[in-house]
This record gives sequence, structure tokens and C-alpha cells, in this order.
Amino acid sequence: MKSIAQRLEEHASPTPSKWRELFDFLETNKSWLRHSQNIAMLMLDRMEELGMSQKQLAEKMNCSPQYISKVLRGRENLSLETLTKIETHWKSRLSKRNRWLYNSHRLQ
Repeated sequence: MKSIAQRLEEHASPTPSKWRELFDFLETNKSWLRHSQNIAMLMLDRMEELGMSQKQLAEKMNCSPQYISKVLRGRENLSLETLTKIETHWKSRLSKRNRWLYNSHRLQ
């Protein structure tokens, strides 16, 4: 009769899990990730208001739909250039619409 450990070995994936690397990434970068996630939420809300698809937004911002997808996942370290493109497209300052985020971040 096989032990539980032997049964688990039979079903183990041949590729190692990357959960530890993901955790380290999230822990190390949690400060800017919080901002990225909030910006992604603002973008998703605005896209929903306008009935806009990721493809349409990509065309308007002159970037690929794949990049928009990455940004909307909230794990992209956004450059100042990208932030400016977002603000220019919606004629809205992310920092003003998201002022509570910056103020609460300074308090921590």
C-alpha cells in the first residue's frame, strides 16, 4: 500500500511552483503595486462608464492591447509617460481623482 507522500509524488508537477517568487515580488513592491492597482481600478471604472474596450483604449493611447491588459491587472510599474497618456486621454489628472491614495500613503 502506498503512503500519502508516495501518492502526492505521483501527482507532483514536473515544473517547480513559483508561489515563493510571486510572494517575494508582491512583498518587495507593495508600495507601487498599491498605486498601480488603484489606477487600474480608476481606468476600469472609466472604461465601463464610456463603454470602451481594452482594444479601443489601446488604439487611443497608441499602445498594444496586451500592454493595456497588463496595466489593468494592476501589476505594472507605470512610467510617467504612460501615466501622462492615461491622463491626456481622459483629460483628467489621476493624482487629483486619487488624492486620498497619495495622502493615505504618506501617513503610513
